[in-house]
Amino acid sequence: MNRLFILLFTSFLLNTFHAIGQNGSISGLVSTSDNQPIEFVNVGVKGLAKGNSTDRKGFYEIKNLSAGNYTIFASFVGVEKQEKQVVLGEGETLTLNFILSESSTDLNEVIVTDMSSNRFYSDSNFTVAKLPLTDLENPQVYNSVSSKLLKEQVVTNMNDALKNATGVTRLWESTGRGGDGAEYYSMRGFSVQPTMVNGMPSLNNGGLDPANIETVDVIKGPSGTLFGSSVISYGGLINITTKRPTDNFKGEVGFITGNYGLNRITGDVNVPLNEHASMRVNTAYQQNNTFQDAGGKTSFFVAPSFKFKASERLTFLVNTEFLNSNSVNAPMIFLNRSNPLTFDSIDLFERNYERSFTSDELSINNNSYALQAQAFYQLSNNWTSQTVLSRSYTKTDGYYHYLFDGSDGDSFYRYISDRNGQTLTTDIQQNFIGNFQIGSFKNKMILGLDYYDQDIKNSSTGWVGNGVVTLSDGNDTGVLTQAGVDELLKDTFEGNSTGTTQVVSAYVSDVIELTSQLSVMASVRVDHFKNEAWGTDSDQNTQTAVSPKFGAVYKLIPNKVSIFGNYMNGFQNIAPTTVSDQDGTNPRFKVFDPEKANQYEFGFKTNLLGDKIAATASYYNIKVSNRVMTDPTNVNNSIQGGEVVSKGVELSVIASPVQGLNLVAGFSHNDAKVTEDFPESGYLGMRPESAGPESLVNFWASYNFSAGALKGFGLGFGGNAASEFLTLNRDNIGAFALPAYQVVNASISYTGSQYFLTLKLNNLTNQKYYSGWSTVTPQNLRNVALSLNYRF
Repeated sequence: MNRLFILLFTSFLLNTFHAIGQNGSISGLVSTSDNQPIEFVNVGVKGLAKGNSTDRKGFYEIKNLSAGNYTIFASFVGVEKQEKQVVLGEGETLTLNFILSESSTDLNEVIVTDMSSNRFYSDSNFTVAKLPLTDLENPQVYNSVSSKLLKEQVVTNMNDALKNATGVTRLWESTGRGGDGAEYYSMRGFSVQPTMVNGMPSLNNGGLDPANIETVDVIKGPSGTLFGSSVISYGGLINITTKRPTDNFKGEVGFITGNYGLNRITGDVNVPLNEHASMRVNTAYQQNNTFQDAGGKTSFFVAPSFKFKASERLTFLVNTEFLNSNSVNAPMIFLNRSNPLTFDSIDLFERNYERSFTSDELSINNNSYALQAQAFYQLSNNWTSQTVLSRSYTKTDGYYHYLFDGSDGDSFYRYISDRNGQTLTTDIQQNFIGNFQIGSFKNKMILGLDYYDQDIKNSSTGWVGNGVVTLSDGNDTGVLTQAGVDELLKDTFEGNSTGTTQVVSAYVSDVIELTSQLSVMASVRVDHFKNEAWGTDSDQNTQTAVSPKFGAVYKLIPNKVSIFGNYMNGFQNIAPTTVSDQDGTNPRFKVFDPEKANQYEFGFKTNLLGDKIAATASYYNIKVSNRVMTDPTNVNNSIQGGEVVSKGVELSVIASPVQGLNLVAGFSHNDAKVTEDFPESGYLGMRPESAGPESLVNFWASYNFSAGALKGFGLGFGGNAASEFLTLNRDNIGAFALPAYQVVNASISYTGSQYFLTLKLNNLTNQKYYSGWSTVTPQNLRNVALSLNYRF
């Protein structure tokens, strides 16, 4: 019986291989009329479920076709579908090329292959100015980090993605707590969180998943005029531009595995539903531990999106994101901000570098949901209506704890709470976007109305002490079991509280082309705020703020070099608070004016050798006035009048000087100082602790071999460097420095027609380095990740 089975099985295999051997294949190249290969073109067999999409070199291959007559088609969005008839012989390998009638510059949505172009550079992003401006036409500085760069670097989190943006570094890792649990970064001397998706507010209390990112847009400077102030920073904002449905079938699956328990699987499938509609789904599942003795994260992310062209004039676009995340976060180690500093060296912290001071039982859940629905209606040849509804919901449920300096040079006291809360945001926006001419002046204009509503709910336990950590011996007297912590926290419920912020806004921005080389921008926004909190008088909680913006661009060499300058304004609504006399008597409600930030900036931008060298250099000066300060004569009172000045230089380069070589680099130097404050507070004349390191460098270079024995292989090398950072810096208690660092990464890759394999090594020298914001937080040690992406 066994022999018969073996004979039958062997016969089956031989017949199968023989049949396959007799099958033929069709392959070829797809290029434009100016001989530029095109990626992602859908090439298929009419009437059969067989086909493929072109790779970066414009190459496709359709295998396992029996002999016969076929109609082969090539289709792509924005391109007229081409069909060719062929006769395929038995076992024949047939070459069939397609040349599109359009040139590469004629195609609006075609992605030209990146082997011979600047693959990490995108020239225009509508979100930055809310207008169709190229980089050279825009008087504002921004960095866009592309999904191609993230894939090449095997990026699995937002922090690694933002290491490619000039002048950005992380201050705090995600705490997961309600209201402000997302990561904090420093930008141009001020703290900022990732709070925008496709130019609309989308808050979260944890970390973001990069699976649905098309670009990470880091928009520099106080941008209150176009984006308001509720969810951005004086230094700028971080926006995620998501992947969108296209008109051709394509898909990709990815697998990443590495040390510290990293396992990640991703999927990206785009399906045309009919000639008017298409759908795309991005998803990711990830598990990872940390380099410390406890901690890690498990998350599931899915982002369905839908595009429907209802008519020649009307198009709908819907983007949704769902994230379920459970993480164990090491407690932040806070230096005492009230007493004289008792630490003068990093040594004790370095001795405990791999200690987490938590357990895997003390986790926190951060689930979030976001929806954006957009309708674009072509009112006329010159005007388009954009209507947007954006909703986001984020939930916090779990344990958050921190360690606070006991001011004896060794001990840290743990405080813990079971946090339970949610944040819900709604944003409704109506924009009218025009492109018209008055006399000899060309205009690009946006008129907008915006309604923003944010509701925060809290129903957490109180805070209780839970042991002491001593760094000298690593001893921890705390209770780190879930049952033990629950026992400590019983009967400490804080009660239910709510807070609501509502903002109604109107804005206008106009870019006027005075000559073929000179254009100016004039913009203004009016915001009306209303805050409501439990137990407050809502009639007193209203404010109105006006934010102007001006810019000018002169094309020194048309389409190659431009010089620019801008004046930008930002503001921050200050919520009313209860104050009292120094002895606690006479409690009363106090209303504040908005804080104001004003920036002037100038510099130049280049786009040379047909997008091969794109660079931006700028000098900026930001002055924030009317800041709220603690009254030095009454700790129970706050008054306004503080001032901070932040100025610096930035240089960003994205280049492909020779075929196969791609570079991303940036340098920033920031000088920030508190110029108005009470000397008793300790801040006057000091660099703010939220400003981050004074100098930052980011660099990444990759080379892909396109010919010869190494064809398909690629090498990558780069990293980040930062100067010394004063994580605590006060004149009255002292300063504590986190050391300067240089972190180096490298990769090796191989690219096939449908797959991309990468081995990435991070922190090659296994350097110990830190981030912080009056805290001391160890960063990741040496780690390796292996990534495989398969495209179909």
